[in-house]
Amino acid sequence: MNDITQTPLLSVQDLHAHYGKSHILHGVTFDVGVGQVVSLLGRNGSGRSTTIKAIMGLVPPTSGKVLLNGRDLAGQSAHSIARAGLAYVPEEREVFANLTVDENLIMGMQRAREGVPKWTVEEMFDYFPRIKERRNTLAGNLSGGEQQMLTICRSLLGNPRLILIDEPTEGLAPKIVTVVGEAIQDINRQGVSVILVEQKLTIAMKISTNVCLLGRGQIVFHGTPDELLGNSQLLKDWLAV
Repeated sequence: MNDITQTPLLSVQDLHAHYGKSHILHGVTFDVGVGQVVSLLGRNGSGRSTTIKAIMGLVPPTSGKVLLNGRDLAGQSAHSIARAGLAYVPEEREVFANLTVDENLIMGMQRAREGVPKWTVEEMFDYFPRIKERRNTLAGNLSGGEQQMLTICRSLLGNPRLILIDEPTEGLAPKIVTVVGEAIQDINRQGVSVILVEQKLTIAMKISTNVCLLGRGQIVFHGTPDELLGNSQLLKDWLAV
C-alpha cells in the first residue's frame, strides 16, 4: 500500500448534494493522494455514484468543497472541472454512437499537462487490442465491453491527473472484467490517481490502496482494504445484501 504523507491531490470536504428535495450526500469527506486508487463502496443507494458526479460537477453540490491541488472546483461546470485535470468514466459509457472508434478517441484529446502522463492513441490500443481492431466501427455497434474500453481510453486521452470510474465491470463477461481491472491498475502505475466505484468487492480490494465505505450518504469507514476486510461487523452492517 502507498504511504501518502504529502498534501492530497484531491480533498473532498463536507460535501452535500440533493436530487430535487431529496438530500443524498450528508457531508462526505475523504482525500485522494497522488498515486492512490480509492474505491467507494456501499450498497445501491448509498451515495457512491452521486459522490463522483458531485465531484465532477454533474450533480451540483449544495455545499462543501472539492479541492484539486488546493483549488476549489465545487460548483464549477463539468467542462471546467475536466479542463482542470479530472476525467470521468460513467457507468452508462455514453460513447458517441454515430462516430467511429477513432473519432471518439479524437474527441477526448486534450493538451498535455505538466507532471502528468501524456497518453497516445497507440497506448490505448496496447491496453485494449480489440478497440484497435474495431477502430473504424461506429461506437454504437460495439459490444458493452468494447464501449467500456473505449470510454476509458477516451477519458485518458484528456491526460487527467485523476480519473473517476463508475462501475466499470457492470454487465461485463468475466474475461473482460479481468482485462479492465488490469488496465486500471496499470493506468495507476503510470501516474494517474483513481476514484473507483465498483460493486465487485474482490476487484475493488485487489486494485485499491484505500477504500471508503458509504452508508446513507455518509462515509462510515475510510482505510485500507485489509482493515475493511478485517472488520466483519462493518461488512455485515454496510455491504451484506
